[in-house]
Amino acid sequence: MREYYEELWERLPDELHPPELKRRSELLQSELRWNDRVLDLGCGAGYFSALAAASGAIVTGADVAQEALRRAHAANPGIHFELVPFDGLLPFDDTSFDLVWASEVIEHVADTANWLSEVRRVLAPGGAVVITTPAHGRLRLLVHGVERYSDPQGDHLHLYTKRSLRELLREFGFSSVEVGSLSGPPLMRRTLWARASR
Repeated sequence: MREYYEELWERLPDELHPPELKRRSELLQSELRWNDRVLDLGCGAGYFSALAAASGAIVTGADVAQEALRRAHAANPGIHFELVPFDGLLPFDDTSFDLVWASEVIEHVADTANWLSEVRRVLAPGGAVVITTPAHGRLRLLVHGVERYSDPQGDHLHLYTKRSLRELLREFGFSSVEVGSLSGPPLMRRTLWARASR
C-alpha cells in the first residue's frame, strides 16, 4: 500500500487545491492553543502542519508517503516530519500529543481499529482528536449511488455518516464525541468533522 501512496504523490502536481481548505483551516485553528503538542497525522504536503506551527503549536507532521514528507519538509523546514507505517504502531510515545489532527485520512485507513487505538494511545489524557472525512449520508448515496463514492480502484476504503463516525469513536473509548458537517446543503453535506477527547 505504501507504494500506491508514493506513486500517487509523485503524480500529484506541486500546487494542490485540497477540498474545503478554508473551512478545514478554520476548524483546526479553533482547536489550537499556544504550545500544544500537535500531531498532523496524514500531513501530506504539510499545509495544516504549517498552520498549526504558525499558531504557536509544537508540531509533528506524519505521513505514510516519503514523497509527501519530502514536499512538506521542503516547504516547512522548521517543522519535524516523520514517516509512519501504513498500518501498525505509530512511532511516538504514549501520551505524546495534546491534539491529533487527521483531515481526510480515516477513509483511507485499512485497519481502522488499530489506527484509532494508536491515535488514542498517543493522545495525552484530556487531549483531543479532530477528524474530517467525506460525508456519505443516505440521501447522497440515493441521489448519486454508492459507485460514485466507492471506486473499486480508488483509495477511499470506508464511507462514513455522522452516526457511523460518532459510534466508531465512542466504541474506541473516546468521550465528549461531537460530529457535524462543514459544507453542502442540508441532507447533502459533503464533509463531516468529528472531535473527541481521550
